[in-house]
Amino acid sequence: MMKRFFRFIFKLLFWIVVLSIGLVVLFKYVPVPITPLMVIRYFENETAHKKNNFQHDWVPIDKISKKIQLAVICSEDQKFKKHNGFDIAAIERAYKNNKTGKRIKGGSTISQQTAKNVFLWPERSWLRKGLETYFTFLIEKIWTKERILEVYLNSIEMGDGIYGAEAASQYWFNKPAVKLTAYEAAAIASILPNPRRYRANPASVYIQKRKEWIVSQMHFYGTLEFKAQK
Repeated sequence: MMKRFFRFIFKLLFWIVVLSIGLVVLFKYVPVPITPLMVIRYFENETAHKKNNFQHDWVPIDKISKKIQLAVICSEDQKFKKHNGFDIAAIERAYKNNKTGKRIKGGSTISQQTAKNVFLWPERSWLRKGLETYFTFLIEKIWTKERILEVYLNSIEMGDGIYGAEAASQYWFNKPAVKLTAYEAAAIASILPNPRRYRANPASVYIQKRKEWIVSQMHFYGTLEFKAQK
């Protein structure tokens, strides 16, 4: 009986690993049509069936302005191109800050946020964090950094019911993502900590200060380039 049970668990884990790797390989080439968070938000929202409540337009990365690519890196994860998916120093800083009882700060990288948004649910738990680590490892091994950023910019929440840079650009500034200016890109990046609460346009005093800080970081960072995919 116990032997059958362990055999069942082993087969279950084996197929979970196979399917998860297969999904990551698939999304290396195929646009991500929908994420668990989009589904959750859709059913959470009382106005979910109203027109234009859910906006998500996938576009390739060459149709997304380099300015917003750089803005989100400067805002969320300045070591994105250098790390292997995890910024240990940022995680330690967040842990120490959260132990003091201050406002919770995350140490998640763009890779971790992408793994969470595309494959998992938003609940805070050790199980989800463990799966996030697993999927982060997979996408860092299977995808390129440029692909991770492309999926991130097409999947994350950038307003209430607004997902991805193209939909956000159209919603906040009435223009395609490829035409965003540095300040417009920074405005969108500045609301990412809480996109359902903050507005990119018109910007509050707090968002305006964040926007100016992000633009200054963009100047310091310099040109954003990725290695050609092999």
